Amino acid sequence: MHLVSGATGLVGRRLVGSLLTDGLVVRALTRDLKSASARLDPRALLVRWDGTRVPVDAVGGAGAVVHLAGEPIFGGLLSAGRRRLVYASRVDTTRSLVKAIGALPESDRPRVLVCASAVGYYGSRGDEELSEQAEAGEGFLPELCRDWEAAAFEAEALGVRSVALRLGVVLAREGGALPALARPFRYGLGGRLGDGRQWFAWIHADDLVALLRAALADESYRGPVNAVAPEPVRNRDLTRLVAAQLGRPALLPVPAFALRALLGELAGELLGSRRVVPRRARERGFAFRYPSIEQALAAELAD
Repeated sequence: MHLVSGATGLVGRRLVGSLLTDGLVVRALTRDLKSASARLDPRALLVRWDGTRVPVDAVGGAGAVVHLAGEPIFGGLLSAGRRRLVYASRVDTTRSLVKAIGALPESDRPRVLVCASAVGYYGSRGDEELSEQAEAGEGFLPELCRDWEAAAFEAEALGVRSVALRLGVVLAREGGALPALARPFRYGLGGRLGDGRQWFAWIHADDLVALLRAALADESYRGPVNAVAPEPVRNRDLTRLVAAQLGRPALLPVPAFALRALLGELAGELLGSRRVVPRRARERGFAFRYPSIEQALAAELAD
C-alpha cells in the first residue's frame, strides 16, 4: 500500500492514477474529503489530516510513502506570515511524518519515503552546471529546501530509505506553471523575462511520475535526486518555443524591474538561473520520455 500526501495536487493526481492503474492500493492524505473524492479516482482510500500533523494510523501498513504536500510558493508575496506558512507546510509536515513513522513498530514502518524538494535548493547560479553534489545556495528558498530535505532524511535513522526529489518546474496542460506561462502568448502578449539568459530547469509531469515510481521501487535511489529533464533551456529559448507552438509572437519582454516590483523576492525565482542536470537519475539508467523542451511543449500545448 502507498501513502500519498498532496494527492489532489498536479503531480499527486497523476501519480495516484498511475499507481491505481497498476492495481496498487493508494491511501491519500487530504484536508477536504469531499473535494478529494471529486478529484481522485474512487479507488483511492481517503484519510483526513489537518495539513500539519500526520496521523500515525495513516502511516501504519504503508509500504511506501510519497510526501508531496506544501503551500504554493507563488501564493502571494513572501511576507513574514507567508514564510512561516510555506515553511510549516513543508518542513513541519515532514517532521510530523517522520515522527509518525518512528511511533510505529519497526516491522510496520514503510520501507521507503520519497519526499518532494525543489531546485530552489541551489539558488541562482548563472551558467554553473548543477548536479546533486552542488552546495545549497543562500536565501529563504535554499534554506527552506535544505531544512525540508534534512527532515526527510531523519527517516534513515528509523531504517527507512529516504529520497528527496529536487523538482524543476513541472509542465502539464491541466495546471501549474505551463498554463500561466502560455496565457499571455495566446493573446499575443508574451515575451522573455528579464534578459532571457537565465537557465530554466523543468520536467514533464509524466516523467516526474515515472521518476517518483523509480525512486519508490529501486533501492539504489537514496538521498537527493534532481527531478529535471536532461536538457535545461534558457528563458529566451523557452519563450520562443512556446510562441512557436501556439503560433503567436513573442515580442513583449517583461523587464526585470517590473517583475521585482510585482513579486518582490519571488521575482528571483523567475529571473534566477539554475542549470540543473539529472546526474543521479541518468546514472541509474532512467529514460526520459520527454528529454527536450520541444517534445514536452508539443505534448502539453497541442490543441
